[in-house]
Amino acid sequence: MKNEWYKLGPSDPVGGLTVVRIGVALIILMHPLHGFAHMEDIPRFGEYLSALGYPMGLQLAWMVLLIQTAASLALIIDRWVIPACLVHIVVVCFGLVHVHMQNGWYVVGPGQGGMEWGFILLVCLFGVLWAYWPRSAKAPA
Repeated sequence: MKNEWYKLGPSDPVGGLTVVRIGVALIILMHPLHGFAHMEDIPRFGEYLSALGYPMGLQLAWMVLLIQTAASLALIIDRWVIPACLVHIVVVCFGLVHVHMQNGWYVVGPGQGGMEWGFILLVCLFGVLWAYWPRSAKAPA
């Protein structure tokens, strides 16, 4: 093989995808784990959701925490990856719209608390979703 490493395709796309899948799951899992470690924050999260106009804010807050936990664990164990990605995409989009969009783009630097980190999570989740999405078999030529 020539020493043209810059022209090569991925030598281990499955391993690379595994790193992204587990990494995103662990990052997102930190949100519900923080909630479970600080139970006093969950009612405040519910009040925030109610203030946004969502019904049953406290129940919705618990549902979000439980779904994030289950979906993250599913990604870590490589099971139910498609539904796990889909629910994480929905939750991250709601977070971007309701929390981060008002703070602009940057998480740190020219701004603070913005959308860039959530956008990176979405890109990773869509990449994992794309890789796991079933494709129909090609007809023989």
